[in-house]
Amino acid sequence: MSRVINTELAPAAIGPYVQGVDLGNLIITSGQLPVDPATGEVACDITAQTRQSLANIKAIVEAAGLNVADIVKTTVFITRMADFSVINAAYEAFFTAHNASFPARSCVEVARLPKDVQIEIEAIAVRH
Repeated sequence: MSRVINTELAPAAIGPYVQGVDLGNLIITSGQLPVDPATGEVACDITAQTRQSLANIKAIVEAAGLNVADIVKTTVFITRMADFSVINAAYEAFFTAHNASFPARSCVEVARLPKDVQIEIEAIAVRH
């Protein structure tokens, strides 16, 4: 049985989907755009966009009663592979700041993302 995860601390879905799903021992988030849930704004800078997408994931995972350390897999979609090292630095800082191990990860370059953002990140977390 699944339960929909919904939190005001992450942006609302912009289509016919939910922020995340709690499957009991597995939490799956939808891709998180770098939209600030309080303002609806998107920063221009890729570092800030990376931080915001990760903050949105954190909010969803925490709404399910888990934390960043429970994230086991992420998929990162970016519009410029040239930003890979900058994104890696922000990504590393996020997991380090939360005393979490780095999850498994895929990263792919895509032609375009919704709202013309530069990054979208989805995650899977496990309830132990």
